[in-house]
Amino acid sequence: MNNTTPEQSRNTAKTVAFIVYALQVLAFINGITAVIGVIMNYVKLDDVKGTWLESHFRWQIRTFWFGLLWAIVGFATIFIVVGFFVLFADMVWIIYRIVKGWLRLNDLKPVS
Repeated sequence: MNNTTPEQSRNTAKTVAFIVYALQVLAFINGITAVIGVIMNYVKLDDVKGTWLESHFRWQIRTFWFGLLWAIVGFATIFIVVGFFVLFADMVWIIYRIVKGWLRLNDLKPVS
């Protein structure tokens, strides 16, 4: 039997979202933390279905997968120099998404 209140569940999910944003930041130093974060997102996604926090979990998941996709494209094209620009743009985009998501989470608002 689960004795947690809806408010406790929401606070737990908010903490998970906060931790995942932190893991995404740490991924710039150690890429494995982003993998840990996206796994946490998938594990806890059912717990936030239908809440404003679901938007953060989906935002974080998309940030991971599209960031990974563009990193692969960047590394694959680095030999023709354009890869450096792709990697730089990818990094800026990921930072933007982390900052925007973290600020919206701090304001207790969904991310759009």
